[in-house]
Amino acid sequence: MKFTLSWLKDYLETDASLEEILDKLTIIGLEVEEVIDAASALKDFTVAYVEEAVQHPDADRLRVCKVNTGKEVLQIVCGAPNARAGIKVVLAQNGSVIPANGMVLKPTKIRGVESNGMMCSEREMGLSDEHNGIMELPEDAPIGKPFAPVLGLNDPVIDIAITPNRGDALGVYGVARDLAGSGIGTLKEKTPKEVKGSFDSPVKVTLKEEGDDPICPVFTGVYVKGVKNGPSPDWLQARLRAIGLRPINALVDVTNYISYDRGRPLHVYDADKLTGDIHVRLGKPGEKMVALDGKEYEITEGEEICVIADDKGLVGFGGIMGGETTGSQPETTNVFIECAWFDPIKTARAGRALGIQSDARYRFERTCDPAFVIPGQNAAVEMVLELCGGEPSNMVVAGEPPIKDKIIDFPLSEVKRLVGLEVSEIEIKTVLQRLGFWMSGKGDVVKVAVPTFRPDIHGKADIVEEVARIVGVDRVPNTPLPRLSSVTQPPLTERQKRIRNARRQLAARGMVEAVTWSFTEKYLAEMFGGGKPELALTNPISADLSDMRPSLLPGLLLAAQRNVDRGFNDLALFEVGQIFLGDQPEDQFTHATGIRRGAVHVTGTGRHWREPAKNADVFDVRADALGVLEAMGLNSASLQIVAGGPDWYHPGRSGTIQLGPKNVIGTFGELHPKVLDDLKVDGPICAFEITIEAAPAPKKKATKRPALVLSDLQPVRRDFAFVVNSDVTAATILRAANGADKKLITSVNLFDLYEGDRMEKGKKSVAFEVTLQPKDKTLTDEDIEAISKKIVESVAKATGGELRG
Repeated sequence: MKFTLSWLKDYLETDASLEEILDKLTIIGLEVEEVIDAASALKDFTVAYVEEAVQHPDADRLRVCKVNTGKEVLQIVCGAPNARAGIKVVLAQNGSVIPANGMVLKPTKIRGVESNGMMCSEREMGLSDEHNGIMELPEDAPIGKPFAPVLGLNDPVIDIAITPNRGDALGVYGVARDLAGSGIGTLKEKTPKEVKGSFDSPVKVTLKEEGDDPICPVFTGVYVKGVKNGPSPDWLQARLRAIGLRPINALVDVTNYISYDRGRPLHVYDADKLTGDIHVRLGKPGEKMVALDGKEYEITEGEEICVIADDKGLVGFGGIMGGETTGSQPETTNVFIECAWFDPIKTARAGRALGIQSDARYRFERTCDPAFVIPGQNAAVEMVLELCGGEPSNMVVAGEPPIKDKIIDFPLSEVKRLVGLEVSEIEIKTVLQRLGFWMSGKGDVVKVAVPTFRPDIHGKADIVEEVARIVGVDRVPNTPLPRLSSVTQPPLTERQKRIRNARRQLAARGMVEAVTWSFTEKYLAEMFGGGKPELALTNPISADLSDMRPSLLPGLLLAAQRNVDRGFNDLALFEVGQIFLGDQPEDQFTHATGIRRGAVHVTGTGRHWREPAKNADVFDVRADALGVLEAMGLNSASLQIVAGGPDWYHPGRSGTIQLGPKNVIGTFGELHPKVLDDLKVDGPICAFEITIEAAPAPKKKATKRPALVLSDLQPVRRDFAFVVNSDVTAATILRAANGADKKLITSVNLFDLYEGDRMEKGKKSVAFEVTLQPKDKTLTDEDIEAISKKIVESVAKATGGELRG
């Protein structure tokens, strides 16, 4: 939102300096983004007089001009169509830097004719986008003086940031009201005078929207005949240029001015180009209109767009932009002035559907004051009559403004309770009244009436916010936090510790963390066990992010393929994040998931002369998964690993980690080739998934550390080889061997597996080493043989196998 200092002072009586006003704006929540002092930036560009302009000898579109600078006469070659003798222009002399493009001027020859300097356009001065000709200054502009003061550009321009809820601050009057509320000045209340017409408007208005919640509940219009359109006065053009708008003609400039002056968008139709009456209705699919920006727009099926139409067709999009065919022109003599109110949400949706950005849409979607529709119409008619003359009709009013009384019971103590400010009742009342609120009642709880231009005020907290921002948050006292006498709780929960440890462990194993979307495409969700209707997003940001993800794998796999497409074939990625199996809190889990592709190992990435290249396999991701669980405090020796996993894994190359059949903690394995083909991901790829919440809570640590037990006796190691059926798992064999004598057996390690031609079909040989650690005495041969016999019997009983001879 831009405005000049003098414009602000039209509504604010103040002796405060510019710096004080800027500081106060930021304090009350209207943050100052920039202050532009054009006079300082344009001080090197002066007023000059064109004494002579003759045809260039070698170019039809160029003129050779004699330009009087006040000190000398320069020869300048100019290609502007309006370059002619007798006009005053903006002169940039050699050495000047053009603001729009940073070009440094120097003497040059154009088609063989020497040129010194440049006569500038508005765009070259950075004032607007107008570049169809050079700027023409008033006849009384003093030659040789800086041109900026001539156009009123010596008035500082203030640019403030407006939050989406503060549509009332999108007019200079609203900004002045806030500043007056802060006590920096006094608001000059200027209520538009009622303009009485002398005849009934020949253009009628009908509202044809159906339903209880129309986009346009009120539409007013005034027919003005006999206007004389032309350039607007210099003061108006100067203000519009200062805020970056290009003056067009008096009628258009009036609507732009009131839009910024009072935050009230308007539109002026050329009444002679209207066919019949005005109809406010919803647009129909297939209807087209060329808007004021020169582009054609078409309404498509399913779009709820309010249109302004006459008996012939569309003449405007309600609250967004008018049509080109009925816009006012310099020759316009009869006009119909529109002032209406449009629903903010529906206007925003219509603007997005059409792809139109405009000042009108910007204000309506942030809410304009519904009570200012008729006063805004009066202000527009009054200004048109002042600048263009004419005779107005009686105002046509269709519908009623959507004004609702909003009364809030406000406990005065809320200010202290919510923001810690000590503010007296008198000061609270003064602040609210200056901001346009009404307050009545006595005692601890008063009634506050919210003004129509503040629809963002809904309850007590909003009123406290108004008081706090005007009084100033710098008045909030510095209060130290109370010192806690009790022992503080650990800063991290058990779940947070597990997540942190899982990340550290996977990073230590050479994996790279990725962060992917929490949403995925419908078919991907269904492929990985999701796709439930309740997990589909109501308003997805794109079609391929339509469902909450049931697994982290889709995002990681697609990320891996993007890397492969760019030549990074060896990958180890992981992510720790949320997955969703339903729409209830108990259906949301935290997964630690990783994938490996290509030659990626815990010792590093890529090939190395000491280590032959080897693609990651199931055992690599199994080690990753177990590493995560151990980092979370679980003993991997107590975990059960069974063959098989979810459908997206290879059935013969996957496993499930569990603590019993009903407590599945994670899965790992090679991903199914069909899944990779459906995803268009190059494989093979191995993956693991760990559910953080499924792991049991660790046992509480003992208050005293147990004594360290060490044995000074020599350990004994014995090897065993068993022939078992091919479907017997190694875990079953090792568990049986380890349970033969838990006091003496300290470890059982598998070191050989044979399934060759020498074995019977359906059989395999499994060899493992058992370590015996005596504690009280050295084991004799008889002791060792007795334990060996127990091991053989235990394994044979558990597997049905026999000791290999």
